Amino acid sequence: MLAFPCNQFGAQEPGTDAEIREFAVGKYAANFPMFSKVEVNGPGACPLYQYLKAARPDEEGNVNIPWNFTKFLVDGEGRVVARFAPTVTPEEIAETLEALC
Repeated sequence: MLAFPCNQFGAQEPGTDAEIREFAVGKYAANFPMFSKVEVNGPGACPLYQYLKAARPDEEGNVNIPWNFTKFLVDGEGRVVARFAPTVTPEEIAETLEALC
């Protein structure tokens, strides 16, 4: 799991990268790599999210990220295998992940 903080959703991550990491570790015991804050929608969307969204629109064909915690599953070759709604937990993704192994 990799985390890319984004402040485009209700201004929930307005702090610095260090402040966001401190919050995630302190409140949620986050123990995965956390990258610098990015934009995921709009003209300033980082190239990674441009790629992820184009490769896997949501179930209704929308490419934009509707809310924090949208997840993408990428295989070892860099192919986007699946996209998951913000409400899907990592535990729920395990079934899809196990099918890839």
